[in-house]
Amino acid sequence: MRLAFATAIALLPLPALADVLEVQPVTDGVWAIVGPKEQRDAANLANNATFGLVVTDEGAVLMDPGGSWKGAEMLDQTIHTLTEQPVKYVINTGGQDHRWLGNGYWQAQGATVIASVAAVEDHHARADQHMIGLGQFLGEGLAGTVPAYADVTFADSYAFDLGGISFQITHPGPAHTPGDSFVFVPQKNTVFTGDIVYVERILGVGEQSSITDWPAAFEVMAATGATHVVPGHGHATTMDRARADTYDYLMSLRAQIAALIEAGGDLSQAAAVDQSAFARLEQFDSLSRKNAEVAFVQMEFE
Repeated sequence: MRLAFATAIALLPLPALADVLEVQPVTDGVWAIVGPKEQRDAANLANNATFGLVVTDEGAVLMDPGGSWKGAEMLDQTIHTLTEQPVKYVINTGGQDHRWLGNGYWQAQGATVIASVAAVEDHHARADQHMIGLGQFLGEGLAGTVPAYADVTFADSYAFDLGGISFQITHPGPAHTPGDSFVFVPQKNTVFTGDIVYVERILGVGEQSSITDWPAAFEVMAATGATHVVPGHGHATTMDRARADTYDYLMSLRAQIAALIEAGGDLSQAAAVDQSAFARLEQFDSLSRKNAEVAFVQMEFE
């Protein structure tokens, strides 16, 4: 049945797929599905993130469902080019729209959705905000999207096996969002980090983020010692690159803001702190100043 459907969609023109989602092999049976590093829009359907796929003999596991019903459908079409196995589990690694708003599509296909309790609380808290924002970015591309929540939740950790492969999910504490989790697959020596890790582009420190706890969450993830790192944004990479683009940036920003606070500076000066060491990262000009301002507000009374 899946093969027949895959054949059918192969006959359809899929310019959006080719333009939006890049398939990157990671290791045997493991792929990163890499979306754009730019803002959400009607072309990417809120799939402006990196997703992960592990295929076993008994089905597939998808890390993050896509940012809308149509975005999830786009992901599914991509997955059909890689395997005939159905997606049995979808793991929500955090609270951003592309980490959960495609849930309804996958539940309709029979998949079980898993997320941390903290992530689901964040989903409920920001559902209206996400839907309003995506309505502006996606327009008619948001059609069919309805907030749908995880079938299975956990507080700190959750593990399951599929096809002889172990999936170990850990919520190490707040990072980019309150409920961020990573998924370690020891047999594949691979960790899927969600938004705990950004590579190639600068991370975003939002009001929902924790500049205080994010570095510690990174260190818990790094303790897996995984050879292959599939980040929340950017291409699959090494732990060293993940540390350079995420942890080192967080610690540098914290040091700059701490020095400003120690010197008696105020919020109006935060945007001018020196972040030039990370100007190589994409989206630096659009996000670095806001990152500093949010960091100042959060650190002022640490």
